[in-house]
Amino acid sequence: MADKQQPSTDDETAAKAATTKQDPDKTEQGAAAEPKAAAKPTVTAEQLAAVQKKADDFEDKYLRAEAEVQNMQARYQKEQASLIKYDGQQLAKDVLPVIDNLERALAVEATDDASKQIKKGVQMTYDHMEDALKRNHVTEIEALGKPFDPTLHQAVQSVPVSDGQTAETVVNVLQKGYQLKDRVLRPAMVVVAQ
Repeated sequence: MADKQQPSTDDETAAKAATTKQDPDKTEQGAAAEPKAAAKPTVTAEQLAAVQKKADDFEDKYLRAEAEVQNMQARYQKEQASLIKYDGQQLAKDVLPVIDNLERALAVEATDDASKQIKKGVQMTYDHMEDALKRNHVTEIEALGKPFDPTLHQAVQSVPVSDGQTAETVVNVLQKGYQLKDRVLRPAMVVVAQ
């Protein structure tokens, strides 16, 4: 077994050539056929333009989709910031009538000791409510003596200008207005001098 050697690749090639002798005409035909098979396909200008247009369209679609995603992210972040900034707005709106009722109760004159004690309790409740609103950035809109501002005030009545007053000035506040940070929760109901 050691005597037998594996034939080399050169020996195999020579053996194949000897066993498959071909006619000289066939060899020339085979050589002529090889360049035709090896020729690369040609691309016309129209095909190249079509492929370039398709690539440009895909790039345009990609850029538009990317811009839309960025716009959506920016819009989402802005909405989230707004939600966080004005968190508790509805609760503050719901508490404002309670504040109004406490102010009305405090406006009533107490004559005996029992009613004075009740009024003192109402005053404490009112003070705590006012403090809680201020801690949560709910502030009263300053109106009395200020120039009328339709974004902050709601004019429910107008009166002629009297001595010491200027036109378009708030002369009486019928109901206090409140705002949460920079957003008006309820405009102040006012009387304006005309």
